Amino acid sequence: MKIGIVGLPNVGKSTLFQALTKKQVDTSNYPFATIDPNVGVVTVPDERLQKLAVLSHSQKIIPAAIEFVDIAGLVKGAHEGEGLGNQFLSHIREVDAIVEVVRAFENPDIHHVAGRIDPEDDIDTIHTELALADLATAEKTAARLEKEAKTGGGNERKRMEAARAIKQLLQEGKLASAYTPPETQAEEVLREMHLLTAKPFIYILNVANQNVQSRALHTIQLNIKLEAEIVELGDDARELQNESRLGELITKAYEVVGLITFLTTGEKETRAWAIPKGSSAPQAGHAIHSDFEEKFIRAEVVSYENLVKAGSYAKARELGMLQTKGKDYIVQDGDVIEFKI
Repeated sequence: MKIGIVGLPNVGKSTLFQALTKKQVDTSNYPFATIDPNVGVVTVPDERLQKLAVLSHSQKIIPAAIEFVDIAGLVKGAHEGEGLGNQFLSHIREVDAIVEVVRAFENPDIHHVAGRIDPEDDIDTIHTELALADLATAEKTAARLEKEAKTGGGNERKRMEAARAIKQLLQEGKLASAYTPPETQAEEVLREMHLLTAKPFIYILNVANQNVQSRALHTIQLNIKLEAEIVELGDDARELQNESRLGELITKAYEVVGLITFLTTGEKETRAWAIPKGSSAPQAGHAIHSDFEEKFIRAEVVSYENLVKAGSYAKARELGMLQTKGKDYIVQDGDVIEFKI
C-alpha cells in the first residue's frame, strides 16, 4: 500500500517524509523542490511484536510496513497543467490514500504561495483541484457509458447511471468519497475511474506550538520541524521521542487504507503481516506465499491476547484458546496464525 504526501508548495511535505522514512531529501525553501516522487518504506508501530518475541524466544522481529510517497506541490490550476499539475495528478493516482499537509504556522522566512496562512483555504484549494480533475474523468466516462447503454442491456444502463451520479456529485463541489455505490455495477464504475477524491484522506496540520481548529476529518496536528529534529537527534532525544506523534500518523494511515495485521511467531522470527480487512484465512496466507492460499488445508488460530495470557502455544491449546479454522474463516486483527498446507 502506498500513502501519498501532498499539499501546496512549502508546507512541510518533504520534511515530514524525511522524518517518517529517515531518508535525506531536498527540503529547500522554494516551490517544487520535489519534482520526482521520493518513496520510502515505513514500519508500522506494534507493541505486540516485542511481547510475542519474548514468549517465543524469537531471534528477530519483522514489523509490517507501508510505503510513503513524497509528491510535488500542487498549485491552483493544477487540473489544467499549472505548476507540475499533470505530473502531480498522475503520481497521486498511483497511491491508495492521501496525507494532505496543511501549513498552520507563521514564518516570514518561508514563502507561502498564497501569500497568507489560511489552513481551511489551503484544504479547499487542494480539494477543488482534485475534484476538477475528477470531473473531467467522470464526464468522459459518462459520455462513453451513455453510448454503450444505447445498445447494451440493464448492466450497461446501471453503469451509465452510476457515472452520471458521480459526475453530478463532483459538479456540486463534493468529493467522490461521498458517493455510496448502490450496487455492484456502480462499485465497478467507481473503481475503474481511479478518482483522486475517492481516496481516503488524512490531514496533517503543520503547527508550531498552538492548537488549530479544523473542520476536516482524520486530522492530526504535528510540529513537523520538531519531529524531524527528534529523528535527527536519535538516542540523544529519547525523552522527546515519547512526545512524537509520527507513530499515530503511521497507524492512522494503515487503518484508512483498510489494513489489519495478523501475526506469526516462533524461534526464528516474530512477524507482522499486513492484509486487507475482511480477508479469509487462505487470502491471509497469500501474504506469506502463494502456496499458503493455493494449498491451504486449515489454520490454527489464537488471538494475541489469549496467547500472551496463556504464556505458550501448548497452554493455549490446553485451555481451548487455540482453534482450528477452515477456508471461510475471516482473519481478525491480532490473530496469531499457523497455516497447514
